[in-house]
Amino acid sequence: MTVVRQPTRAGVRDAAAKIAQVLPPTPLLFAEVQRQVIGFKAESLQPVGAFKIRGAWHRLTALDATARARGVVAFSSGNHAQGVAWAARRLRIPATIVMPADAPAVKREATLALGAEIVRYDRRTESRERIATELAAARGATLVPSFDDPWIIEGQGSAGIEAARQMEAQGLGSVRHLVTPCGGGGLAAGLTLALPDVRVTVAEPEGWDDMRASLAAGRIEPVAPGAPDTACDALQTQRVSPLTFDVLARRGATGVAVSEAEVRDAQRWTARHLRLVVEPGGAVALAALLAGKVAASAGMLVLLSGGNVDPDRYAEVLAGKG
Repeated sequence: MTVVRQPTRAGVRDAAAKIAQVLPPTPLLFAEVQRQVIGFKAESLQPVGAFKIRGAWHRLTALDATARARGVVAFSSGNHAQGVAWAARRLRIPATIVMPADAPAVKREATLALGAEIVRYDRRTESRERIATELAAARGATLVPSFDDPWIIEGQGSAGIEAARQMEAQGLGSVRHLVTPCGGGGLAAGLTLALPDVRVTVAEPEGWDDMRASLAAGRIEPVAPGAPDTACDALQTQRVSPLTFDVLARRGATGVAVSEAEVRDAQRWTARHLRLVVEPGGAVALAALLAGKVAASAGMLVLLSGGNVDPDRYAEVLAGKG
């Protein structure tokens, strides 16, 4: 019987130490919401514009020389793609990314610029997991999932180690309530491991809130057929994994869903109050807070997980269109 490696808090600490050697901490910004000072972790300011660089670095640096020579295969709408491509280029590992045909151009172009090969697929009719698995098997490469992997989870959790130190350094005490975007749950699970004593709330776009539904039901619930279109391309995961679900369920995490209009409001708020560009998927946690679906409280940490958005679409959001 194969024993599946489980993500651990020790692994998160190890990932944080590794990442600190190659990347500076992302800023922790502060603003008042509902008369409470809230900490906002600006992962949108990573070199690839998203937190995904953390898990990718932790995963790829764990490969031995033989595995590195054979390359890696990942599947992603863009942020994980860029994280893997960035780490692979630095480590001189061949990288292939299975990416949906409708991925934002800014993400696709950035992935190509980092030297990765892209294989496109139709997210409505094809399985990215199957395509990537078959490619990895054919090439003898290592499959690097975007969330269903213990190293990936641990790497993403390093943002929590940084944020906790930054909160303390600013005299705001310990983190008490974490609000984070959630797609497959890699970031949320990693942060939960990093911050063992905090309340955890995950935020997702309406119709794609399968982690919320799964946590409420006590079992994994996939996204229902016919899920609506969403601007949150980074959060369109059809089914969360046992690895991420189990971490969150054991903590008693809960979830909320936000509308497309609430996401756009959050994008405008970050531009106005934090001077940050945040993509739709990166803004869902803030959207939940601003919409009153999560009450502001002392010691609250909100993740702004990514900033990779097509300029034209972002300009429309800022102009109040759509």
